[in-house]
Amino acid sequence: MTRVGPLSDPVVAASAGTVVAVLAEAGQELAKGAPLVVLEAMKMEQEAVAPTSGLVIEICVELGDVVREGDELARLIPDDSARQHGDPAGPDVDLGALRSDLADTLRRHAVTLDDARPDAVARRHDRGRRTARENAADLLDADSFVEYGALVIAAQRMRREVEELERATPADGLVTGFGDVDGGQVALLAYDYTVLAGTQGIQNHKKAERMFELARRRRTPVVVFAEGGGGRPGDTDNLAKATGMDLGTFVALGRLNGVVPTVAIASGRCFAGNAALAGACDLIIATRDANIGMGGPAMIEGGGLGRHAPEEIGPTDVQAANGVIDVVVDDEEAGTAVARKYLGFFRGTRADWTCADQRRLRHVVPENRRRTFAVRELLDVLCDDDSVLELRPEFGRSVVTALGFIQGRPLGLVANDGTRLGGAIDSDAADKIARFLQLCDAHGLPVATLCDTPGFLVGPGAEETASVRHFGRLFVTGPNLDVPVCTVLVRKAYGLGGQAMAGGSFRVPAGIVAWPTAELGAMGPEGAVSLGFRRELEQIADPDERQRRHDELLDEYVAHGRPANAASVFEVDDVIDPAQTRAWISATFATYDARRRPLPQRRRIDTW
Repeated sequence: MTRVGPLSDPVVAASAGTVVAVLAEAGQELAKGAPLVVLEAMKMEQEAVAPTSGLVIEICVELGDVVREGDELARLIPDDSARQHGDPAGPDVDLGALRSDLADTLRRHAVTLDDARPDAVARRHDRGRRTARENAADLLDADSFVEYGALVIAAQRMRREVEELERATPADGLVTGFGDVDGGQVALLAYDYTVLAGTQGIQNHKKAERMFELARRRRTPVVVFAEGGGGRPGDTDNLAKATGMDLGTFVALGRLNGVVPTVAIASGRCFAGNAALAGACDLIIATRDANIGMGGPAMIEGGGLGRHAPEEIGPTDVQAANGVIDVVVDDEEAGTAVARKYLGFFRGTRADWTCADQRRLRHVVPENRRRTFAVRELLDVLCDDDSVLELRPEFGRSVVTALGFIQGRPLGLVANDGTRLGGAIDSDAADKIARFLQLCDAHGLPVATLCDTPGFLVGPGAEETASVRHFGRLFVTGPNLDVPVCTVLVRKAYGLGGQAMAGGSFRVPAGIVAWPTAELGAMGPEGAVSLGFRRELEQIADPDERQRRHDELLDEYVAHGRPANAASVFEVDDVIDPAQTRAWISATFATYDARRRPLPQRRRIDTW
């Protein structure tokens, strides 16, 4: 071995792993940040880089070596410039660059907007009416809308191509989300009559139910633009649901009665299920040319009750006279103004802060899905400047728990660290998360979780740490929190560990969104392929052909777990531009007020 003088600096392993690549050699001049060695642990790769510019005088490891944390990987002598002046900053990242996955996400969102559907918008305007999104924009304060379920499409994949459904059934005919009205947040549901006549399909029923449930949890008022034709018989993707009589939509809205203000605005045709939603609201506003009825022409005729034109069914003058309609207005613009005024009766709270350019979040996660990234950098960019305080950093190191501020609001943050165990949750990490959640709950701090985990750590060694007992704490603590949780799927969200990061289930969080880099699945793709297709692979005698088939299956599994796929069936609320993460988290917590929160019997913070 080369003897090293006192001026050389060692480069050590940040964590244990196997050497899978040696990228430099003795005698090579390197710039600061240049890769030296690549280590693999838990199916993830991590680069060891030159801490300063200088001359490599020794590589201390070989391909295939297993190293421990702190082991020397290489030695180099810093050059004179680095010793005297320090290394210059690394190359600037092009913050305007769009990767293909983000570009695809933005394209999918663009298809849902009015600009992508000029003919449908023109027909709407020709009838003297506005689009669902125009109504939403008029009701809500500028730039306050955070949409849920934008990428959902009609449940008609058995009849039509996905590309056609994306074009013809954007948001499945129901625009939903949260926004502000004069600074106070409301839940918005706007049925889109240009999409299948504003009918209620399988997926948009799920969206409506979700919005009503979230409104109940958040104590936010609800506004429904109710125009539409009621139930949709053309959805064919859920044949096992024979009748749809187990819908939770109307129950969820009914449970809001007396809890939060609810407003329906009806213009044009509002029949059957759409009328039922309007009837369950506290206040019904209707335009003079509206028709509101529990059955439209087709249902009436099908019931043997004769043929009737839509204009004959529940016209405004009849429904206003019999007390169904609370306020009659000339048009949708006037109806929106009345709704804003009504909500002004139910109002109930900001300081200076600055933050980093949020476009940096687009570049945190590497394109190589097996490469780790700096989760603390993510937190520093996401939160207000200089506000992050990490707790227990040396314990349960595959998870980061920290306190911070986002747009002046304090909150707790839980994030997986892929540089440790690939982000897997071991017993210590589980205890760390559970105790931190109790801390936040006890003091009224909402929690944001940033998920990038392959799941719980398993194996004989893990079971020796009583992992079943420790992991079980998360499924008890998460669902019993009084404070809200928002989950961002940054990358991996696999199995029970992924569910635990969302409070026990993807339906627990007050908001759950995915970055375009997210991967979802019941387990990691490598394990799923090996387990699920073991027999098929074992029957392939040729090793090259077996590996080819394995890689095919792996690619298919990864594709099925892409976030757009999950969003299309409303498994997550949306796939978002990472640069919008602050806005999502802030909007999710915007109405939470610890001072008005009903306080339970004081919760105990365990001290394990």
